[in-house]
Amino acid sequence: MKRAIYQVAVGPQSKLYKYCVASVKEYADKIGADHIVQTQPKLWIKPDPFTGQRSKESYEKYGGFLPIFEKENVFEYFKDFDQVAVIDADIFIKPDAPDVFADVSTDYHFAAQFERELPVNQRYSQQINKYSREQLTNSVCKQFDWDFDHPHGGEFFNSGMIVYNCKKMLEVLGNTTPKQFMQRSYFRDFIDGIGAFRWQTDQITLNYWARKDDLSIQHVDWKFNALFGALQQGKIAEAHFVHFFMRHKLPNNGENIDELAGAIATI
Repeated sequence: MKRAIYQVAVGPQSKLYKYCVASVKEYADKIGADHIVQTQPKLWIKPDPFTGQRSKESYEKYGGFLPIFEKENVFEYFKDFDQVAVIDADIFIKPDAPDVFADVSTDYHFAAQFERELPVNQRYSQQINKYSREQLTNSVCKQFDWDFDHPHGGEFFNSGMIVYNCKKMLEVLGNTTPKQFMQRSYFRDFIDGIGAFRWQTDQITLNYWARKDDLSIQHVDWKFNALFGALQQGKIAEAHFVHFFMRHKLPNNGENIDELAGAIATI
């Protein structure tokens, strides 16, 4: 099968992002996948300046758009590949990581890691409980049952690492372009940052869409999207993909690469 890894790295890149993207490039070469890095905005998605609730800084500092929605430009590549993995630019892949595509069945629309299935520590368990209730009961999301009975909160996937099965996705998307997809009226509250969506990325947008269009999702092993700082002691050392998802909470904003490299092996 023809496979690719797609990443978005728009604008000036930190040392952390460069370090992570380089690791993904090495990984793609190892498993025989194309490595595509988008370095310029394509979709130019931004909130309504009059009715939106995101701060002007959230998009003006990038030149008038929200980079968080640029990842959806990956849809443009579905016609060229059998499978495409979208991997955030803040994910580091260990040199000995196995082929994630080998774990993904083509029977599903896509595969992703569901956060409540992570071996989380107590602090993060409380955090995702709060987060999931705020996000998944907001706006259009509240029409669906997100199963809040689990000890770690509602059922949602992390959008930092998704493996798409292109043929099945094209059956859903048809001839819809990435721009047209993001212009769907029911995404407006997500883009405008209404209520709890104000600081949200594309994560809950995609979770809502998957529920609305009844997409089939394979649950990926947590080791392919291990959230740094959120797991029980020793679990990051077991992971394949390390997601530095809260850069602002890392020592020196994650710019001390040697320190982070050491932590990956021990935390």
